[in-house]
Amino acid sequence: MSDPVRLCALSDLADGGATRLDLDGHRLAVVRFGDEVFVIGDRCSHADVSLSEGEVIPEDREIECWKHGATFSLSTGEPQCLPATKPVPTYAVTIDGDDVKVVLS
Repeated sequence: MSDPVRLCALSDLADGGATRLDLDGHRLAVVRFGDEVFVIGDRCSHADVSLSEGEVIPEDREIECWKHGATFSLSTGEPQCLPATKPVPTYAVTIDGDDVKVVLS
């Protein structure tokens, strides 16, 4: 496993919302709930559209694809409903002060 790299400042992320960030060739959807941050691949496995443009479902820790309504677990990347059947990648996250760090491999 590679070392964590700085992704952004925690204070740059809206609480309860999704933000698209690109880092080292990876297109990422970053979701914050207070001091908890999730990072997943930003491409829906069903329709290849941006997940960060979809609705965040805080109580279930999921994000919904805006195009066809598939939802994905922010923890595992697994689809939670159809039409998606394949997971999206997830990335390990650490918070160091105000720095959000992610392991990309």
